[in-house]
Amino acid sequence: MQAKDSWLLPDGIEEILPEQAKQLEVLRSQLLDLFSSWGYDLVIPPFIDFLDSLLTGSGHDLDLQTFKLTDQLTGEMLGVRADMTPQVARIDAHNLKHAWPTRLCYVGTVLHTRGDPLHKTRSPMQLGAEIYGHAGKESDVEVIRLMLETLAVAGLLNIHLDLGHVGIYRALSKQAGLTEIQESELFDVLQRKARPELKVLLESYCIDNELKAMLLKLPELNGGKEVMQEAKTILSKANADVKSALADLEAIAEELTRFLPSLPISFDLAELRGYHYHTGVVFAAFVPSLGREIARGGRYDNIGAVFGRARPATGFSTDLKLVSALAKQSNSEASKTLIFAPFVEDEGLTQKIRDLRTQKQAVVQQLPGQTGGAQEMGCTSILEKDQQNWVVRPLA
Repeated sequence: MQAKDSWLLPDGIEEILPEQAKQLEVLRSQLLDLFSSWGYDLVIPPFIDFLDSLLTGSGHDLDLQTFKLTDQLTGEMLGVRADMTPQVARIDAHNLKHAWPTRLCYVGTVLHTRGDPLHKTRSPMQLGAEIYGHAGKESDVEVIRLMLETLAVAGLLNIHLDLGHVGIYRALSKQAGLTEIQESELFDVLQRKARPELKVLLESYCIDNELKAMLLKLPELNGGKEVMQEAKTILSKANADVKSALADLEAIAEELTRFLPSLPISFDLAELRGYHYHTGVVFAAFVPSLGREIARGGRYDNIGAVFGRARPATGFSTDLKLVSALAKQSNSEASKTLIFAPFVEDEGLTQKIRDLRTQKQAVVQQLPGQTGGAQEMGCTSILEKDQQNWVVRPLA
């Protein structure tokens, strides 16, 4: 017996209806054209993959977000991709094997076991771009610029950029001689920005007082450009790795300001998103209307090692469905005219319809005995015969 509410979908899984689907497809095409114009080649990873490949270098968070199943042919564990980045890294490392920098882009649905608390979908359409084979900050600047250009093409305004560097916490932890358990405990507290708890935890560790002071101040190092000067003072006794990370952040911000003088940039030196995955600079784009990032990325060197070739890498991704929904400006293609053609056996009409469609104009032809006419179907124009010729006329 069929369930009464068989039309219902699982929580966090959505259908995309015609109007939104049209807008989404137009935007997808525009953004892939943008990536192509920057020299990024499109790849299409598989929707299902070996679990080990999907979770390479990703840490515990992605493991929890991945749907798992057993392959009925081999008995091996498979997963439904929750993030395409490890798969794209495999394509670079194992299939392409270029010695020079490789630029790749991708777009497709991923599936999450849990939805974001603010954005309830569990089936985002992940769109992203990656550079493999270059370790310098110039490639970080390029992918950040491409991320910002992606959002601009989508019509999103008032973008705010947030910069961080996971190498700062990583280097301070190493300098302090933290155990793996201590580093994990401290990471959890910093993630939650729980300052009173952070103080208690640090007091329980037998580490140098100067390092305790630096780690305690880390959550306070967030804000505008003035934060970098403050960080140099507070972290003056830190090792060379910390100072190198600070210099990289400052240089990246300066270069971005040169290209985009009005871009609001803030720094958060306790931002540890993707800590077990990223190795260097991390970044995120925000808009005032949403309390979470709309695009994010960072450097994740050596992820390809498990696939046979370690390569420096940096990239970003976003949810195309979210970007499309937030877009401030309607796409001109999405609002193009719809022409109504009557059902008439006329070779001239058939040829006219073919010509209009070749010119990328939308024509819907009446079906015999159908309910509803041009207006009911949302048409803006109609094909009418004027003497021997069929012409398009605005719908009155």
